[in-house]
Amino acid sequence: MHGMVPPDPSGSGVSQTVYATVYMPKFKPSRNRFPASCITTYASEQEAIEAAEGDSKRFPAVIQDPSKSSEGQYIYYLWKWL
Repeated sequence: MHGMVPPDPSGSGVSQTVYATVYMPKFKPSRNRFPASCITTYASEQEAIEAAEGDSKRFPAVIQDPSKSSEGQYIYYLWKWL
């Protein structure tokens, strides 16, 4: 994926995909990176989906663990919406 730090190929756990909810006041499906302050991670897909139910500003997704941006912030990358 262009503009994204890929997962660690050695499988050491440095970069993994995880289930999460993404906080967005206005849903923008074309967005593919989010600051750490917008992300809440969960152990399973079902937990992420349930956590987003009833909240019009949280959306369940599969994301990549954070990488550090050039500005020094931690950024999560979207793999797919659930």
